[in-house]
Amino acid sequence: MRNLASATVTEVHHWNDTLFSFKTKREPSFRFESGQFVMVGLEVAGRPLLRAYSIASANYADELEFFSIKVPDGALTSRLQHITPGSSVMHSVRPAGTLVPGHLLPGKHLYLLATGTGLAPFMSIVRDPLIYEQYDKIILVHCTRWVSELAYQEELLKHLPNNPYFGEEVSAKLIYHPSVTREEYLFSSHPERNTPRLHTGRITTLLESGELINATCQPALNPATARFMLCGNDEMLRDLSEMLKSKGFTKATSRMQGHFVIEQAFLEK
Repeated sequence: MRNLASATVTEVHHWNDTLFSFKTKREPSFRFESGQFVMVGLEVAGRPLLRAYSIASANYADELEFFSIKVPDGALTSRLQHITPGSSVMHSVRPAGTLVPGHLLPGKHLYLLATGTGLAPFMSIVRDPLIYEQYDKIILVHCTRWVSELAYQEELLKHLPNNPYFGEEVSAKLIYHPSVTREEYLFSSHPERNTPRLHTGRITTLLESGELINATCQPALNPATARFMLCGNDEMLRDLSEMLKSKGFTKATSRMQGHFVIEQAFLEK
């Protein structure tokens, strides 16, 4: 199967009954930009069954990491969710995608807005030390239905700030703001210093109401300084895109930098 590589699964983590992540061995020749995706899948009835998956691992990591939902009757995920270390999966050898920081105009404050497994490309981005050289603040917002779906919190709150190479930059610049929509959630990024506060509501609501700006102590949204990367369900992408356009932000394309960028390949046709 041309343009496809076989990779051995090295680790599988089940976050809850609906979400899991897995890592595979990475060939030294495989290169990608933070935010890109590949086609990932299994051989079924002698043919590859593939879906687009953003790469969640750092672009310098020895393994490739992917974040997936579990769909009981899904053509691929009904099978993929049962992989174990030592299993083989396949992925395309050429990464692709428009959701990369290079498509944004230079700015000061980078907002990474994700719903569900849309967090995956942003995990790759915040694990890249170069992003901290480009922005004064990076605000990562992850919105899910339930608290149990807020994956990667230990990585964001403990491991990255303690990274021996760029942990100081992470501590100074990365702001993590989780939010849930179907239950109450009291959250504090620094339990020993901060009083937990309620973190609920859709991303569009948090932006429209000004709650996100107030909670993260950021200046008012301004096209001169604020940049956005969006990844999630189609409704979220549509609503946020329209909101940002109404505030004077322009959408980046493959030919022109802009104030915000989305992954075109994941939009339903």
